[in-house]
Amino acid sequence: MSSNQPSFVHLRVHSAYSLAEGAIKLGKLLDTCIAQNMPAVAVTDTNNLFGAMEFCLSAVKKGIQPIIGLQAHFQLPADKNAQRQKTHCAPIVLLAQSMTGYQNLCRLNSWMYTKKLPNDPVVITLEMMQGFTDGLICLTGGTQGPLANLLLENKEDAAYSWLNDFKEMFPSRLYIELTRHGNWDRRIDKRLIELAHENNLPLVATNNVYFLKKEFYEAHDALLCIADGRYILETDRRRETPDHYFKSASEMQILFSDIPEAIDNTVMIAKRCHYYLTELKPTLPSYPTVGGRSEEEELIDLSRKGLQWRLEKYILPLVADAAERENLTKQYTERLEIELPIINNMGFPGYFLIVADYIRWAKSQDIPVGLGRGSGAGSLVAWALGIIDIDPIPYRLLFERFLNPDRVSMPDFDVDFCQSRRDEVIAYVQEKYGKDYVGQIITFGELKARAVVRDVGRVLQMSYGQVDRISKMIPNNPTKPVTLQEAIDSDPELKRLKDSEESVARRLTIALQLEGLYRHASTHAAGIVIGNKPLDQIVPLYQDSRSALPATQFNLKYIEQTGLLKFDFLGLKTLTVLKYALDNIKQSSDEEIDLLALPTDNKKAYEILAKGHTIGIFQFESSGMQDAMRRVKPDRLEDLIAL
Repeated sequence: MSSNQPSFVHLRVHSAYSLAEGAIKLGKLLDTCIAQNMPAVAVTDTNNLFGAMEFCLSAVKKGIQPIIGLQAHFQLPADKNAQRQKTHCAPIVLLAQSMTGYQNLCRLNSWMYTKKLPNDPVVITLEMMQGFTDGLICLTGGTQGPLANLLLENKEDAAYSWLNDFKEMFPSRLYIELTRHGNWDRRIDKRLIELAHENNLPLVATNNVYFLKKEFYEAHDALLCIADGRYILETDRRRETPDHYFKSASEMQILFSDIPEAIDNTVMIAKRCHYYLTELKPTLPSYPTVGGRSEEEELIDLSRKGLQWRLEKYILPLVADAAERENLTKQYTERLEIELPIINNMGFPGYFLIVADYIRWAKSQDIPVGLGRGSGAGSLVAWALGIIDIDPIPYRLLFERFLNPDRVSMPDFDVDFCQSRRDEVIAYVQEKYGKDYVGQIITFGELKARAVVRDVGRVLQMSYGQVDRISKMIPNNPTKPVTLQEAIDSDPELKRLKDSEESVARRLTIALQLEGLYRHASTHAAGIVIGNKPLDQIVPLYQDSRSALPATQFNLKYIEQTGLLKFDFLGLKTLTVLKYALDNIKQSSDEEIDLLALPTDNKKAYEILAKGHTIGIFQFESSGMQDAMRRVKPDRLEDLIAL
């Protein structure tokens, strides 16, 4: 908190991580806090903690105190007269006071996804919360919350019962929340104040913020229509009021001038919430070693044995001269002994052992595994352990590109598995380390320039022809995406239409405000994390209905900052095809082919490549690569590497 005593702190703000609902990017939120001299702010996204790590790290850098929270849909008990459906719910706000509070918030939020049935809504229940509310502050949800809902339905007994339950779960940490938007219900507002006084509970004022400025209301309304598949002109749909913006402290003081303690308590709550996330060092699950030896000792032993096996099977049999064999052995051994202490001193022996273990298991189950790619191919230790099947020495691949003590970075092996059997390897990892310890990584789909222009045109009910014409004026380049503003600046005709046609200007103005917001969550195609304890004790979890594995709520950019390391399990169709080919050869001729023993100077193979016949060959099948093959006419492996 700032040395200048603040007068008001926003405790209920929805960022862009309230998917297709919140319209505030975290960077702009923090800049607004600075501009308005607000030293603290809470981000309370709907049913998730997706942005918690990004929020905390960014806020601290800008000198703002981050308050971690979420707005959770609380499931109200079923009506005895069956007039209320089981899924009827209303929002409450939970804020983390301490590390214990954050850990409980992670568990509760994770269970909201992992303990529900596939078609059920994401909700929090009274039963779920029992025993997991320490360190949490609860706000009752304002005029839309469960307490207000029960009062609105004249269910005073149920309201008192609900309030007593929450008083018991949140002793000295329950606040009656007041919200005043648009034509707010003054009767319910008055009754909430009365209940607070009757029960000796503090009041707190919030504004339930969805956008930063009042003039952003129309764009936010369009965002809700995009999310719900509705039109702006429809009246029977979800909408917020123009008052759901980031109001200044003075505006909030005027709005709640009749109950100033509700404003003062926002500052009190901010002072009570003293925990925020920081970047942590990498941690890995313990690897089960032989005879209780350390991971460092295990890595050294397995690497030396693995190198000896590689040399005897693939390298030394090709060399007849004894002196040359001795020199080769010395060269490989010296390289191994250089790499091993670097890996151990950087604290990554466990990472190498874990990756080697599941690759070794996959191969033992006859699951095809890729040779290896990326900078990891420069590690002789990885070759000795069987993580990669590319010998780095003949190709002068540098270990320092993968791990360098002068430039500390996380190791990252890109491992390809047969596409049809990749899930078996992940299941093995779950079985070995525990299902609660293994998860995927979340990703977020953004409203991109061309798509958001189409979406806005639809909700504004513009003609398809006009929508299509404007959208096609925006370049579509997935490898180098163009922002909408860049498209307008670079295309004179698009700029002319924006300046001369009111409907086009309105559509583009709204689209510019919505571009870059998140519209949905999914999971990373290959990334897996393995924790040293159940994942919901490290990060909040999300469950994609299309996946059996839970996913971390923090995306790839922020998950490693929690201490979790990413393991890549890529599914590659090429490996599946190779397996089918080997099986067919064995079935028809009883010949077993070792792909690692195949020569790399087969003349007929290069003749095929030189003709550009590369369909189905990984990384060489695009039309551009086919043309390059025909022009370069490769006749050795180094030519292919250069391409």
